[in-house]
Amino acid sequence: MKHNAEVQESRHDGLKWAVVVTLVTLAVVGNTYYADQALLYRVLGVVVLCLGAAGIALTTARGRDLAELAKNAKKEIQRVVWPTRPETVQTTAIVLVAVLIVGLMLWLIDTLLSWAMSGVIG
Repeated sequence: MKHNAEVQESRHDGLKWAVVVTLVTLAVVGNTYYADQALLYRVLGVVVLCLGAAGIALTTARGRDLAELAKNAKKEIQRVVWPTRPETVQTTAIVLVAVLIVGLMLWLIDTLLSWAMSGVIG
């Protein structure tokens, strides 16, 4: 029975995506067509149409999958162990010192090679 319901929903998904594309197209074309109107009204119109399109898109199978992915991503971000401020400062200092040392070494090698080449060329 569940399979039949999913097949029925997937048949309507194409129609829903057509409505989504139509709403977004209306937002873009309407914003261009009513360019002489106040910006506030055009922005409100675009926002309302895009929110409607997003709401319809989220009722499709792919939209529900996207919402589930977003929920899982939020849970995963909450599980991340972020570094403390002292760890961040220490790591940044180590990177800056390493970059400075490598930069000085490259400058020294470049200077020695240019001195050697100027001695050979004359």
